[in-house]
Amino acid sequence: MSWTLDLAVLLATFLVIFPAELPDKSFIATLVLATRFPRLWVWLGATIAFGIQMVIAVAAGQLLSLLPERLVQGVTAVLFAVGAALLVRAGLRARGEEDAEEAEEAAEVDRVVSERGGSGALAAFGTTFAIIFTAEWGDLTQLITAGQAARTGAPLSVFLGAWLALTAVAGFGVLVGDWLQKRVPLWRIGIIGGVVLAILAVVTLVELVRG
Repeated sequence: MSWTLDLAVLLATFLVIFPAELPDKSFIATLVLATRFPRLWVWLGATIAFGIQMVIAVAAGQLLSLLPERLVQGVTAVLFAVGAALLVRAGLRARGEEDAEEAEEAAEVDRVVSERGGSGALAAFGTTFAIIFTAEWGDLTQLITAGQAARTGAPLSVFLGAWLALTAVAGFGVLVGDWLQKRVPLWRIGIIGGVVLAILAVVTLVELVRG
């Protein structure tokens, strides 16, 4: 395990997490929240929520890394393979269904907003934090981050790569989410993310076989 900054691991983690999170419900929730509250506070709420969840994910990855190395590689390969299958499956099923998904997420956001009340900075931050933090529990990107932390043994680099990717996704959702959805179908991005995870699964399996 190394707590030094490895830019290669940071970049690799960013490139895995970013396309995996864009089609996710957290991105849509951030997009919708930005239409209800001040954008800066929505982004800050999402960023802090993502940060805490990635700390938890990396900690879980460190616990996983205490297992025998070959077992860690096997579990990590399974996580990547399952993630790839889920992203590709969701991407294929989401064609033509993105409007319905956004409407469903908007209804959930409106429910939470009406329960919490308020429209100022504190309400924006608190509501966004609560929605994103809850949505990320057991989310695919959290599992991928845990697997990446266990696989690389570079928790700081994995944390920063994952957090920066999620922060960037939140920024896209707040600033240009609606524009992005109209021009780049999110289901395609999901399939791309699935392909990236499939490649990682194969690489990890090769490492496992080679010992």
